[in-house]
Amino acid sequence: MNNFLTEWGSDLKSIPIGPLGVIAMAGCEDMGRRVNNWLLKWNKLQEVQDEEYYTLPGLNRDTFLIKSFCPRFGTGESKGVIKESVRGYDMYIIVDVAAHNVKYKMYGTDVPMSPDDHFADLKRIIGAIGGKAKRINVIMPFLYESRQHRKNSRESLDCAIALQELQRLGVDNILTFDAHDPRVQNAIPLAGFENVMPSYQILKALCKNVKDLRFDKDNMMFIAPDEGAMQRNIYYASLLSLDLGMFYKRRDYTTVVNGHNPIVAHEYLGASVEGKDCIVVDDMISSGDSMIDLAYELKKRKANRIFAVTSFAFFTNGIEAFSKAYEDGIISRVISTDLTYSVDEALNAPWFIRADLSKYIAYLIATLNHDRSLHKLLNPQDRIQRLIENYKNEQAQSGLRLV
Repeated sequence: MNNFLTEWGSDLKSIPIGPLGVIAMAGCEDMGRRVNNWLLKWNKLQEVQDEEYYTLPGLNRDTFLIKSFCPRFGTGESKGVIKESVRGYDMYIIVDVAAHNVKYKMYGTDVPMSPDDHFADLKRIIGAIGGKAKRINVIMPFLYESRQHRKNSRESLDCAIALQELQRLGVDNILTFDAHDPRVQNAIPLAGFENVMPSYQILKALCKNVKDLRFDKDNMMFIAPDEGAMQRNIYYASLLSLDLGMFYKRRDYTTVVNGHNPIVAHEYLGASVEGKDCIVVDDMISSGDSMIDLAYELKKRKANRIFAVTSFAFFTNGIEAFSKAYEDGIISRVISTDLTYSVDEALNAPWFIRADLSKYIAYLIATLNHDRSLHKLLNPQDRIQRLIENYKNEQAQSGLRLV
């Protein structure tokens, strides 16, 4: 039987909160299709003999995707349009605020959509729903303005304001992945907020593509690129019983370049990395300069292979620096997710590994639609342990594992 139904099927033999509807915003069309395919597959496999369950309006549709779009006027203004009724539906809106590949015409010029544009379109679609849906859930993998999550001086607190705005618009649940600082949820203490970590899917992608890893203290360790990433790396290192090291960034706080204080030096704290594979985990790669500098620092300390693990790979300055680092033997692989848009050059690069999260998102939607606990989905420790155990067994059978 399907793995989903094996683990969670008993929880889904109940009437859902309402007919399921999924809206994939501009830039998320492919993710929406893949999520929809999983949901349709599981829906057909359920063996529930309750007539009331089957006659629930909208349950037996041939697709859960709701047609919607945001047409633009020549000035760049827009509106949200939904092409079918969603009255009484349990709606899930998937939005990628970093999908800069989506463009629109403004005064005859092609303009790439910014995060502000995507967030505005999200609000337009919520406005088009007009309060008719039974529940509205927003799946925003990269949390809008998540890097502006705290106030240090006379500055805006954008992420908190955005979350409060969604709550005022009637959004019941917000699901995001690997938030820069999940404590920003304190801005909406009475709303549903889930910070989902793609740890299992990322490790699964790494193990699938690299067959000679050795998960022991003599051959591998995790490295936190800065103090902000410590918790992510502690999680992996503790779960896999590996050592942990950390860099901290010395910055020049008298200067601001491209919106942040430039890094003067990377200082390392921790055990020796000599001869060990190093896995560096962070929430995002923006320009990637910091990650590459850190990789060079690890190589100076005689590290073996370096794997950069991140939930979101933006490559805002292009991939040339990463390609050169790969060719020079500095970085072995970059492992990221498909939760946000990645340029084709990165997808086709020999050093880039992409973890598929569509099935996981479908799990989350199906479970919430039936108003069930997300505990099993949000705590992947057992699945990670099984993954590593199976990986080691495969190595032993193939003769790759070294004693």
